[in-house]
Amino acid sequence: MTVITGHVRTFYQLLLNTGLVSVINFTVWFAVTFWTYLQTKSVFATGLISGIFLVLTAFTGIWFGSLVDNHRKKTVLQGSAVASLVFYGSALAVYLVVPEAAFRDPADARLWAFVLLLMSGVIAGNIRTIALPTLVTLLIDEDRRDRANGLVGTVSGTTFLVTSVISGVLVAFDGMLSVLLLALVVLGLSVLHLVFVPIPEMVSPHESGATSGIDVRGTLRIIAGVPGLFALILFSTLNNFLGGVFMALADAYGLSLVSVQAWGLLWGVLSTGMIIGGIAVSRTGLGKRPLRLLLLINMVLWAIIMIFPLWASIIPMAIGMYLYMLLMPYAEAAEQTILQRVVPYERQGRVFGLAQSVEQAASPLTAFLISPITQFIFIPFMSDGGAGAAAIGSWFGTGADRGIALVFVLTGVLGILATAIALASRPYRALSARVASAEPEPAPA
Repeated sequence: MTVITGHVRTFYQLLLNTGLVSVINFTVWFAVTFWTYLQTKSVFATGLISGIFLVLTAFTGIWFGSLVDNHRKKTVLQGSAVASLVFYGSALAVYLVVPEAAFRDPADARLWAFVLLLMSGVIAGNIRTIALPTLVTLLIDEDRRDRANGLVGTVSGTTFLVTSVISGVLVAFDGMLSVLLLALVVLGLSVLHLVFVPIPEMVSPHESGATSGIDVRGTLRIIAGVPGLFALILFSTLNNFLGGVFMALADAYGLSLVSVQAWGLLWGVLSTGMIIGGIAVSRTGLGKRPLRLLLLINMVLWAIIMIFPLWASIIPMAIGMYLYMLLMPYAEAAEQTILQRVVPYERQGRVFGLAQSVEQAASPLTAFLISPITQFIFIPFMSDGGAGAAAIGSWFGTGADRGIALVFVLTGVLGILATAIALASRPYRALSARVASAEPEPAPA
């Protein structure tokens, strides 16, 4: 069994609780994306949903981080679940009273009111995403935190596995009704379970004299005081800018190759890669150079995105995505471990939140832009009669799916170039030295 030390029992209970809530939140997100595409047949609409998620994530990250730092962790976790309950309950009411025909029109305001309520419920769950790495610092001994971060990756993989299987099945069964009923039940149970989980916070942030409020300036000073940390956040921002392309178009591309049920089940199989990758991190750790590992993994991930679309088949996509999922826990655990090592505990919520906001701020732009660009430029470019189809169609293929594939290939090339530049940069060397020399951040009393 994986060896981690600290308040292990509490950590496992919180990990399980957060995992179940993440399952339901991602199920809602995946389901509304599948359902909207099936209702409207619009790539633009599915891309817009991704854009809504990323915009809300970008604008709420710093605020959520301040909530995590300035309140007891149990209060924050329970408040997150209650907020999601309210949004999903309101969405269920809209779903029951609005005529079904309104949901088939991508221009109907009632469709987007429904989507916004659902996505707001999903976003409320992001508080847990920010709180969880701070709980690792709180509950787990420093020399085992990278392994605990690996367990977080395992839970994330399990979340995607369960989500991918049930979201497609539930949507195929009765649209969004079962999804919403399940969400209300699971979130209610989550709030009840947390009542009985003790979190050993001996001193609240306000009692300890820690600076309260959002305090962006103070958070920026903390980041600026760590050589190369701004550069890491900017690199992650660029990664997310390019990654927003994949996020916005992956469902449309996959659904152009297989049915919604097959796509959902495939994601379930692919998600076992995250489980295996997370277990591997929890067993072996990340080594002494987590930053270098992070960048090398990014190089491989971009190569995968560049290579698998070269064939118009679900098989290379499935193989590439499995490798992608296998490596993702290493990248996520590495970034979390770096921040846990160099940022004081009382600021970690705000730093994680600020990093989330800045990194995700690029993705909304990509998600909003790339869907119409793909729909109106790249798809015609690669369709019969298009210049791209005439130039490379003989070996690359033609049609709407090949237009999306071309976007993926170009994105992968840009990602590889950006990562190579980062590896050769001075901020990379400075942050590597800082991480190597960092004093362990003790679990707070």
